[in-house]
Formats: sequence, structure tokens, C-alpha cells
Amino acid sequence: MGLFDGWFGQAEDKVEQPNIKFGRYSDSYKKENQYAAWQESLEKFDDGHHFDAFEDFFDYLSDPEKENVTYQRLGDTHFNFEFFQGSKKIKGYSDGRKFRAEAKVVKATQPNVGFMRRLLEKNFELKYSRFGLDDNGDVVIVFDTYLLDGSPQKLYYALNELATQSDKLDDLLVDEFDMLEPIETDHIRNLPEAEKEIKYQFIIQSVRQVLDNIDHGKLDANIYPQAVGYQLLNLIYKLDYLISPEGFMMELFERLNRDYFQEDGKSVIEKNNAFKKELENLIQRPSSKFSLEMYDTLSTFGLTQVVNHEKFTGFIGEVLKEYDWYAKNKHLDVAMAIPGYIVGYGLFYWAVPQPDRELLHLYYEIMESDYFASLGFKHDFLDEKGRFNKSAIKKEIQYIIKRNKKRYEGLSADTSLLDFDNHHEFARSFLLMMKDMDVIPVDGWK
Repeated sequence: MGLFDGWFGQAEDKVEQPNIKFGRYSDSYKKENQYAAWQESLEKFDDGHHFDAFEDFFDYLSDPEKENVTYQRLGDTHFNFEFFQGSKKIKGYSDGRKFRAEAKVVKATQPNVGFMRRLLEKNFELKYSRFGLDDNGDVVIVFDTYLLDGSPQKLYYALNELATQSDKLDDLLVDEFDMLEPIETDHIRNLPEAEKEIKYQFIIQSVRQVLDNIDHGKLDANIYPQAVGYQLLNLIYKLDYLISPEGFMMELFERLNRDYFQEDGKSVIEKNNAFKKELENLIQRPSSKFSLEMYDTLSTFGLTQVVNHEKFTGFIGEVLKEYDWYAKNKHLDVAMAIPGYIVGYGLFYWAVPQPDRELLHLYYEIMESDYFASLGFKHDFLDEKGRFNKSAIKKEIQYIIKRNKKRYEGLSADTSLLDFDNHHEFARSFLLMMKDMDVIPVDGWK
């Protein structure tokens, strides 16, 4: 099944594709009945029917195709639930008086001042939940509240915080402190070794290529630091989406991105140099370290911010202004990196509307055709010499438009805007085609 066919059905003439996860999970792509369940939950909670509200609330969170949420109601006296977030299983209950949720983070074989201090510092950052130790001495994160104060809105934000923090922190703590061990879970799907090797080689090749382009390109990195920044950011956004790493590598990409845009008084040149050094260290890690961070999981909450089409296309228009000078002066590595930066930024930060997300994924399928082919995907967007197959690309775009028509009124894409002369002009024209689209949700959808 293709990446998005589960939402909108699969065309009869579509080729079966590998079931491989790409990008960051988002909980914003819900079905119409889930939005209805959310409204029901709000109304029932306000009417004092708390357990009824819980049922609708967890129906809203549930993805029926992934079975990420289960719950059990015992009359009006007890309500049990569990759901998954990455490598974590979150369990909880309500006894009619209180609502409580808990996730085991890591197993502590012996006490240590260092990681206890780390947890104490994290507790000051949390709004709803808290880290602590359970009766076995293992690290847990807990949220609880009185039932009368447990509105669906509060539960959503509290469980989101608990789930995402527990999933993010476990690998980092285990990597840093030797006395900590991961909590064994049975819902993680280990990736095939062949897939891990393909992804590992793609990481190494991609990083080395970008660093080589920067160090040996025609542009002086000290005179054009922004050009270097586009290449570096494009790289980590692309790897974040195409590899979907967990643990250290995911945290590194988030930190590099955060440090780059932080107003800390450092020059862009200084930030670029620190960025490059981190990437050089990344590819020096043993392949076994990468392998441990490549697995498939279920999630319930997303990390990306929901934005509308206008927000994303405004970003396209603003950043593409930087493209023309580099393309005109034949700095093609940078000219390619700018559209790639836009695509990657949109997928790294935002949950864009469904047709936008599918088109951004298609961009990567076209531009990284060899990588997708090595993973077993079958398409003919490029021929053996790297030339575009115009009809195949246009057909796939129209297929994306067709299967999103029900949800977005007046949706269309003018494929005549595409420029197939070369890769950098195609990349630019692909985004301009998206910028020209109207993506307006039909009433009842979001």
C-alpha cells in the first residue's frame, strides 16, 4: 500500500509499494468521524457525563488503521486506557474521582545524582506532568488530575506532553548514563537489516556530499554564509523525513535547527562551522549506533504545528526570492538546496494540509528517485539517465488531486507550470505550482 492510500483509498491501477514510514507523525490528519467525536466529548463532559466523554475523547485520538489506542469501560466506576507514542506505552485509568496516566521511561539499575538532577531540571520545564521514580526505582512520568478538572482540552495537552516527553527522553538518557537501561516493549517493529543498511549508506553519502560541496564549491563560505546555511538545513530536513530517525540523531537534528535560528549573538559563519562539525562527528559514529535508532513505532500525538495552505505558500514565495541569483550565476548546489529547504522545512515544522503533504512527499520521490528505488519503490519518474518522465509525474500529481477532492473543494493543480528542462528549474516550478493552488477544506473538515 502507498503512503497515503490508507486515508483516501488506492486506485485500481496503482502499483503496490513498500510499507515504509517517512517523516514525523502528525495527529492532524483525522477523519470526519473523529472530529465529530471530539465535539461529542466536549459536550458530554460539560453535561457531567465524564466516562462518556472519555470514550469519545479516546475515539478522537485513535487511528483505527494503526490500533494506537485501546480503552475499557467498567460501568461508571472505572475506565482503563493505554496508547502508544513512539517507543513508549502510556497506561492510565479513572476511578470516578481522579484521572491518572503514567509511562515508564527507563529502568534504573542503580541511583545516580547526574540523571536525577536531569529529571529535576526537566520537571521545571513541564506544565502538566512530572518525572519521578516508581516502586521499582524505575524512571516514570506521571500526570493526574481530579475528574471534575479533567476536560478534554486539558487531557489532550497533558497527555501530549507526557507522551512526547517520555518518548524523546528515553534514548537520550540511556545513551548518556550507563546505569540506565531501556524499558522493553512489544509494539516496536525492528526494521529489516537491508533497509537499515540502505538508510545508513544514504545518511553517510548525503552528509559527505553536502560537506564536500560546501568545502570545494565556487562560493566563498565566509562571503556567502547564507548559501551554506541553506545547504546544511536542507540536508538535515531531508534526512529527518526520509530516514525518520529516533534517539540521538533525531535530537541532533532538532538541536542543530534550534541553534541555527537562535538569536545568541553568534554569526552565521560561526553557526555554519559548528553545524558542519556536528555533521562530521555524526558520520563518525559506528553503524551499530545508527541501527539502534532505526525502528518503526506507533504514535498518537504529533510534534508538528498545524498550518493552512496560505501559511505554507507565503513561506514558498518569501524563500524563493533567494533562488534566482544563485541559479543565474550557476551556483546549482545552492539553487537546488533552496527549494529543498522549503520542502524540508514544511515537513519538519508543520502539518500542512493533506494534498500539500502528499505533493511534498512526491517531490522527494522524484528528486531522490534512486533512494526510493533502493528501498523497493516502483515508479518511473526519472529514466536511467536522470531525465524526467513528464507524463508519469503529471499523472501522479493528478492522482493526488483526485483522491483529495472530497475533502478540499475546487482543488486542482496546473501541471503546465512545471519546467522539465533541468532539476533545479523543476524544483522551483514544482513549488510555484503548489503556490498557485487553492486548498480550501470542505465544511466539516479541517
